[in-house]
Amino acid sequence: MVKLKSNIATSENGFIFNPSTGDSYTSNPIAAEIIALLKNGYTADEIKIQLLEKYEVERKQLERDWDDYILQLREANLLAL
Repeated sequence: MVKLKSNIATSENGFIFNPSTGDSYTSNPIAAEIIALLKNGYTADEIKIQLLEKYEVERKQLERDWDDYILQLREANLLAL
């Protein structure tokens, strides 16, 4: 299960702030959309379905990109365990 830490602050324009570490990040519009959906409690599968419906992307490519992005979020210490 992919879930953001509850204390992570975000903005609509893609700014992400981790108050525990003081680290901040900026993200592109699609990444900001993913973050917003995660904050609103959507599951990984629900988010992927929305992305496949909204954007012209092959499922295989989406899965690779998803795995890469989740790894980045994990490495940035933004995900709950």
